[in-house]
Amino acid sequence: MNEQARRRPPKPYRRPKKDPVRILAFEALRAVDERAAYANLVLPPLLKKAREAGDFDTRDAALATELVYGTLRRQGTYDAIISACVDRPLRQVDPPVLDVLTLGAHQLLGTRIPTHAAVSASVELARVVLGDGRAKFVNAVLRKIAKDDLDTWVERVAPPYDEDAEDHLAVVHSHPRWVVSALWDALGGGRAGIEDLLEADNERPEVTLVARPGRISPGELLDTLGEDSGLPGRWSPYAVRLTEGGEPGAIDAVREGRAGVQDEGSQLVAVALANAPLEGTDERWLDGCAGPGGKAALLGALAAERGARLLASEKQPHRARLVERALAGNPGPYQVISADGTRPPWRPGVFDRVLVDVPCTGLGALRRRPEARWRRRPEDLEGFAPLQRSLLREALNAVRVGGVVGYATCSPHPAETRAVVEDVLKGRGGPRAEAEWVDARPLMPGVAALGDGPDVQLWPHVHGTDAMYLALLRRTA
Repeated sequence: MNEQARRRPPKPYRRPKKDPVRILAFEALRAVDERAAYANLVLPPLLKKAREAGDFDTRDAALATELVYGTLRRQGTYDAIISACVDRPLRQVDPPVLDVLTLGAHQLLGTRIPTHAAVSASVELARVVLGDGRAKFVNAVLRKIAKDDLDTWVERVAPPYDEDAEDHLAVVHSHPRWVVSALWDALGGGRAGIEDLLEADNERPEVTLVARPGRISPGELLDTLGEDSGLPGRWSPYAVRLTEGGEPGAIDAVREGRAGVQDEGSQLVAVALANAPLEGTDERWLDGCAGPGGKAALLGALAAERGARLLASEKQPHRARLVERALAGNPGPYQVISADGTRPPWRPGVFDRVLVDVPCTGLGALRRRPEARWRRRPEDLEGFAPLQRSLLREALNAVRVGGVVGYATCSPHPAETRAVVEDVLKGRGGPRAEAEWVDARPLMPGVAALGDGPDVQLWPHVHGTDAMYLALLRRTA
């Protein structure tokens, strides 16, 4: 070292720049990772707090939302790319460091943020939340990633389709291999269909509202939104689609409970049950798995139009409170209780219509809950089976002879759909149910590609809805 270099004063320490958008995105990802939280529950309060503090405007909120959901949806692909750029197994990278890296990878490979800005913003975030030492590691990894675009990286890290089709699709479309296999089994067919479905899972879903009958009409809801902000639903007569990002909670009708956020597939299930042909009385309806309340609110409104009464039951007390909130202001009589649908407090054979939207893997809602794909395990497909069968048996026990039961689930896999219904009808694992199928397809008029019946399966890539399943059964004895 020469004399001049020895005399040069050290560079003054520069404090890292705090970027509220990326710090919030990092906090949301940590909550999803550490507390097994869901982004759709974590993100809104974080955004609200940031807006109230004056740190965020509408564009900031939109960017933070894209960073969180985009990172979660493409996590599997980004993990494979990051793994190729580090000198240790990915499981040995500290989770907070990995969150910063995947957040940076998404900015580099999944957005239009310029390369320099994506790297520098990620390094500054690392300095704030991880410290200067680990920020250097983040900088080195992201600079390697920045050398190529997403297509080049995917071609490099994904095995060829001809050698391992499921693993190829898992890396390319960012789904665990077993989920690819499960969805492919459910869908059937060749490569094109499964790729369309996996791609649909990675698209940002539209925000769909439901205009609750007796409180606001779809036309009135559209008028409140304006022609630039809303469109009629594709399938449900009560649906309105938001054409701009926006915050549904800022809409007066939503705040007042006259409308709600509800996927069209969920709406179609409730409407189909409500319109199923019935002989005799139509006075007592039951939602046996009512939380968090979307279907219950629509059923309650439809029941009120006919002078019927809804009983909404939810096992978890905190979810029962959500049901109460959703039903508040319903124009007709209703009751919300906290009860276990497998050991119900109500007398058998007293209801005319019963819905059980049973707990499941949620493989049909991966668009909305992208983190669920990384939490579920293959054994979950069978893990829910005893509960699903028990709930359906008790639902059929609760309905009167001639009454109708709707068995619904947000999963397209046969192990959670038709197999459950067939087992209950044949008495596998319990008493045989005296019931017959009701064709659900005519109860979704205008909706194409519903399958061979009598049950119905919706698909994200075909219908633009969650992959809801519905079987309708009429009790015969």
